[in-house]
Amino acid sequence: MYLHSPSLTLSLPAISLWLLLAALTTAYKPLSDSFLRAIPSPDSVNIDKGPLLSPLLIPRVPGTPGQTTAQEHLHSFFTSNLPSWSLTWQNSTSTTPATGSAQIPFANLIAKREPPWTKPGEANLLTLVAHYDSKRLPQGFLGATDSAVPCAVLMYVAQVVDKYVSQMYEEMSELGEGGEVDMDMGVQILFLDGEEAFETWTDADSLYGARSLAETWFTQRNPAGQKFYKYRTPLSQISLFLLLDLLGAPSPMVPSYFPTTHWAYVALSSVESRLRSLNLLESSPTRNFLPDVNATMSGGPISDDHLPFIARGVETLHIIPHPFPAVWHTMKDDGAHLDMKVVRDWCKIVASFALEWLDMMEVWTEPEGSGKFLK
Repeated sequence: MYLHSPSLTLSLPAISLWLLLAALTTAYKPLSDSFLRAIPSPDSVNIDKGPLLSPLLIPRVPGTPGQTTAQEHLHSFFTSNLPSWSLTWQNSTSTTPATGSAQIPFANLIAKREPPWTKPGEANLLTLVAHYDSKRLPQGFLGATDSAVPCAVLMYVAQVVDKYVSQMYEEMSELGEGGEVDMDMGVQILFLDGEEAFETWTDADSLYGARSLAETWFTQRNPAGQKFYKYRTPLSQISLFLLLDLLGAPSPMVPSYFPTTHWAYVALSSVESRLRSLNLLESSPTRNFLPDVNATMSGGPISDDHLPFIARGVETLHIIPHPFPAVWHTMKDDGAHLDMKVVRDWCKIVASFALEWLDMMEVWTEPEGSGKFLK
């Protein structure tokens, strides 16, 4: 990713628009306090022997053995733990300024969980995204925040969400409630390759995997014979493109970058605030990672994996700190410089948001005597 200027400016009419969008779009029920308390501790996300994060704390440069190791780790996580998810590789090759005429391989892993009654192209998909490659220079760069931690966070989220999604799909199938466009919700996770520049960040030397996938999905047509032909392409199935990057450093501050998804930012911030109020987060109870609910922070436009998608009309919520962590693109971006309390908190915040987006209160049973959370 790369930070550009000028800063974003915000206006009262824009804020009014966001409030209207929020009223029209957030039809799901907020998670109850008991549901939030039931979200499991992300113990698997640690730097030593944690099965999610530690295997990714290696150099992961495209075209090197580290890239293959990272790919095997991501793929085996789903096949071993979440066999109901479908896995697809989207492959491409490209030359780079650093490698001359050699074609470097890039491979995006798409992990998807859709309602079992839907045909290809019929489900709308909450899309959670991170890049798994690491920067070529400095040699040996690990990219813990950039973006091993975001990948580990998304694997944790997949585990948490899967249990409840499976239950919802079973109950809806039994009741015959599936088959309506808005109700046919699924989730997909994109592990994108080749985000980093090989030499200097330019439009051509960056975002190799994202550019290839966005172009492929933009030109690919979903089957015309589906029951609902609302989603003409895989891009149009994305209900929200939630991109995580540079997470895991102490004291992150994440602005709201886009007016059209500010309502989603507010929903994510609200989840964080509720988790803090219930003492379910480990970092400072008085300092939110997502404080920009009034859209008053200034954050420069950032080049990242969302650009090829947002250029094609995909609604994006970009979760990246501004300013960037002090370890950005240095050898200190390693496991030793992570704030593990912050890492675990991001796991819970994103998992809670995903559960809420997917309306999992529909399958949650309140513990006896706990009372109901009303909104």
